[in-house]
Amino acid sequence: MAAESRWDRTLASEEITSRTASFAGELHNVTGARLVAEEFLYDLARVSPPSAPEHWDDILLVVTELAANAVQYAPGPFQLRLRRTFDGVHVVMHDTSTTEPAPRPFQPSSGGGGIGWHLIHTLSDQVSVVSGEQGKDIHVFLPW
Repeated sequence: MAAESRWDRTLASEEITSRTASFAGELHNVTGARLVAEEFLYDLARVSPPSAPEHWDDILLVVTELAANAVQYAPGPFQLRLRRTFDGVHVVMHDTSTTEPAPRPFQPSSGGGGIGWHLIHTLSDQVSVVSGEQGKDIHVFLPW
C-alpha cells in the first residue's frame, strides 16, 4: 500500500477552478480585489501557465478597473468571482448599482479618467452586463 504525504501542497486542478471574494466597497478594497485575482492567477499558473505573459497583467488590470468602478459608481459592497474556462478566465464583478456602464470620452488633459471601460473592452474577448433588482453583474472573458 502506497503512503500519501499529508504535507503535499500540490494544488489539484479543481481547487483553482474558481475563486470568490466579497468586499465592503471601500477604496482599499480595490487593492484587495487585485490581490485576490493575483493569488488566483498564481495558483492557476502552477497547473496551467498562461499562453502569453501579458494575459496575467491584462486580467489584473481588468479586475482593478472593475473594482475601482464598483467603488466609485455603486454604493455598498461588491463581489468578485474568477473562474477558469476552457481557454481563459471568466471574471464577474457584482455591484449594487443597476446602471449599466457606458463609455466616456477620454481626455488626458483634464485627468478625469474615462479610459477604464475602453481598456476592459480592448483587453477582453467578451464583455456583457446583466442587470437586476439587486444590482448588476459584469461578465468579462479574458484569454489565458
